[in-house]
Amino acid sequence: MSRLPPMSAIRVFEAAARHQSFTRAAEELGMTQAAVSYQIKMLEDRVGAPLFTRLPRQVVLTAKGRQLAPAVTEAFEALRDAFDGLEEAVQSVLSITTLTTFASAWLVPRLGRFQQLHPNIAVQIDISTQVIDLAKSDFDIAIRSGTGDWPGVETHLLFPNQFTPVCSPDLIRTVDLREPADLLKLPILTPSDPWWRDWFSAAGLPDVDLSDRPDNSLGAQQFEGMAAMAGQGLAMVNPYFFPNDLAAGRLVQPFDLVVTADRSYWLAYPKARRRSAKIQAFRDWALSEVAGDLEKAMPQIGGVAAAGG
Repeated sequence: MSRLPPMSAIRVFEAAARHQSFTRAAEELGMTQAAVSYQIKMLEDRVGAPLFTRLPRQVVLTAKGRQLAPAVTEAFEALRDAFDGLEEAVQSVLSITTLTTFASAWLVPRLGRFQQLHPNIAVQIDISTQVIDLAKSDFDIAIRSGTGDWPGVETHLLFPNQFTPVCSPDLIRTVDLREPADLLKLPILTPSDPWWRDWFSAAGLPDVDLSDRPDNSLGAQQFEGMAAMAGQGLAMVNPYFFPNDLAAGRLVQPFDLVVTADRSYWLAYPKARRRSAKIQAFRDWALSEVAGDLEKAMPQIGGVAAAGG
């Protein structure tokens, strides 16, 4: 079974045959004319016949060259069409991996605005709490909570991870709330969440122990916020995700104290793909949305304290 000649030589032959010029083929391929001549000579040695007639100022395909050129050109055209189609398909779909609450409370409700601006980009969202290696996955963008110093990716700060207790207005009427310690009279959702310890410490109650409470956990802020609205207890959430519920009174923030964690929400994508048009489009849109949100929402949040850990 005969083997194909080196693809590099076939590629040079296709360009030289199309241009009828070693010089123009060299310019197209980013090679020297001498390198083109070498590749053609190697191919001619392989097929056992000259493919070009060298004239003083030009080259002309020989009979063997004319026999070979159409098939080679057709093959390269098929390859170009295949890669063009693949690139178009890749650029038309944006895949995002993110967290449940971010997707449901922030991204999905406003995604229509992005699609109005970029109707040719389809967005696919994957919900996962797993750490994703973007360099080894098919995801274009990850939105995660963390410090933003992940290797191999470009990161952009979206907004801080803040937290404060919230509950339903009906639940808050069942007790006389005068100080943060009075919250301990109410049922608490996910008492094992370290944010409770940090919030009570910032409120001047560093010794609060919730370990004797049932360790119910709903797995996501979005679900805890829904449970709080249903009157099931106090939820510790980022108020940035619930501005409409707080404004409408479906959720009540008993105290103004909002604590800022040492982890924020970040938009991340592989450095190798930072010039991708679809990634740039989503990045610019998301940062613009966040800037608008911060102007409107953040001034409404009460006193802020920082929390480590």
